[in-house]
Amino acid sequence: MNFQPILYVIGFLLLALGALMIPPAVLDWVTDDPAWVLFAESSAITLLFGALLVVANRPEGEIELSLRETFILTMGSWLSLALFSCLPFIFSTVTKSYADSLFEAISALTTTGATVIVGLDYAPKGLLLWRALLEWVGGIGIIVMAITVLPLLRIGGMQLFRSEFSDRSEKVLPRVSQITKAIFWTYTGLTSICAVLLFWAGMDTFDAICHSFTAVSTGGLSNYDRNIAHFDSSLIEAILMVFMVLGATPLMLQVRFLFGDYKAPWRDGQFRMYLVLFVLFIPTVLALYRWGTSAQPFLHTIRETFFNYISIMTTTGYVSANYDHWETYIIILFLGVMFIGGCTGSTAGGFKIFRLKIVYALTKVQMYKQYKTHVVRIPTYDGQEIALPIILSVVTFLTLFFISFGLLALGVSATGIDFMTSVSATAACLTNTGPGFGNMVGPMDTYATIPDTAKWMLMFAMFLGRLELITVLVLFRPSFWRK
Repeated sequence: MNFQPILYVIGFLLLALGALMIPPAVLDWVTDDPAWVLFAESSAITLLFGALLVVANRPEGEIELSLRETFILTMGSWLSLALFSCLPFIFSTVTKSYADSLFEAISALTTTGATVIVGLDYAPKGLLLWRALLEWVGGIGIIVMAITVLPLLRIGGMQLFRSEFSDRSEKVLPRVSQITKAIFWTYTGLTSICAVLLFWAGMDTFDAICHSFTAVSTGGLSNYDRNIAHFDSSLIEAILMVFMVLGATPLMLQVRFLFGDYKAPWRDGQFRMYLVLFVLFIPTVLALYRWGTSAQPFLHTIRETFFNYISIMTTTGYVSANYDHWETYIIILFLGVMFIGGCTGSTAGGFKIFRLKIVYALTKVQMYKQYKTHVVRIPTYDGQEIALPIILSVVTFLTLFFISFGLLALGVSATGIDFMTSVSATAACLTNTGPGFGNMVGPMDTYATIPDTAKWMLMFAMFLGRLELITVLVLFRPSFWRK
C-alpha cells in the first residue's frame, strides 16, 4: 500500500486549514483580544506540518489511488483535520481538557453541533468564528464526499445515487470539476444570502455571518448559551428555517435548478418525500395537535413547534425552546426524525431519506408478494430498477447503523450516565444532530458534564455517522491491511 500520495493530499488539506485560521486571528487582533496569539500559533504549527507532508511526499506524475487507499485517505483526511483544528481550543481556556478540545473540533467539523463550552456569550469572537468556519467547511466537504467518494466506495447504496447523478447532472455540467465548482458557488451563494437576510432581520454583522455558516451547513452551533432563543425573533427563526431546509436538500438539485432545470427537484422522489411529508405535513399536524392540547397562543405554538422540529429533522440542532419538557410523544417523534435526517447529497446527517425510500420500495414489493405469490414485481427507485448489490448495500448500512447505535449507547451508559441521556446523546452524535434529551445533553444544556470516557465514544459516533459507518469500520478489519 502506497501512503505517499495519501500523506501528500493530507498535507495540502492541512495547508488550507492553517490558512483558514488566519481570519479568526485577524478578528481577535482587530478587536484587541489577546486570543489572536493562539490562532497565530495554531496556524503556524498547522502550516508547518502541512508543508512538511507536501515536500516529503511529493509524488512523481499523477496521483493514483487504489480502492483501499481511498478508504484510508477519506478517514485520514477527516481525522487529521480534526486533530489540528482543535489546537485553538487547546491553547485557549474555554475548554477544560484535551478531550473537550477535540470533542468541540470534531463536533464542528462533522456539523454535529454538540458543544462542551459554557459561557459562549463571553467567549472570544475568534473562537466563535472558528467554530462556525469549521462547520461551514465540514458541510461542503460532506457534500463533495457524498457525490464523488462514497459512490465510488459503494457505501450504503450510494452507487445508485452516483448513477442518478451521472445520468442527469452531466447533461448540464459535463465535467466533475465544473460540478464541484458549481456546488461551491451555490453553497457560498446560499450562505451569503442567509447572512444578508439575518442582518436585515436584526442580527449584528458578526452574528449574521456566524449563523449563516452554521445554518446552511446544518451544524447548529450558536454564539450564545441560549442558542437561537437568545434572539427571541420570529423573523430570524423563519429565515433560519428556510436555510436549514435548503441545507438538508441535495445541493445538486439546487445546482440543476439554477442552471435552468426547474423541474429537477420535483422529479426527485427523495426531495418530494422530504418536502411534503417531513417538512410540511408532520410539523403541521404536530403543531395543530400541540395547540389543541395546550393553552399557548396559536401563532406561538406554530412558531415554536416548526422551528425546533425542522432543526431536529434537518439534524441542525438549533434550539429556540426547551422541548425537553414537552410531551413524551414529541420526544419520541423528535428521536425518530433525528435518525432519518435529511437528503443524500446534502449537509444533513441521519441515515437519509434516500435509504428510507429504498427500504419502503423493498417492503412494498415484499408485502405485495405475500398475497400475490405468482406475480413478479421488481423494486424501483424513481423509475430505476434497484439492483441486488444496492439492496444489499443499503440493508448492510442500516444493520450496521443500528448495531453501532446499540453498542455505543451501551458503552456510554456503562460510564454511569442515565438511560435517556445515554440513548439520546448517542443518537444525537451518530446522526450529527447535536442536542439530545435529558438533564445532561438536553436542548438547553451542553456536553460539558459528560465523563471523558463517554466523550471519546461520542466522538467516534460523530465520525461514524459523518463518514457513513463503513468508511470507518472497514479499517478495523485485519484483512483490509493484508495484501
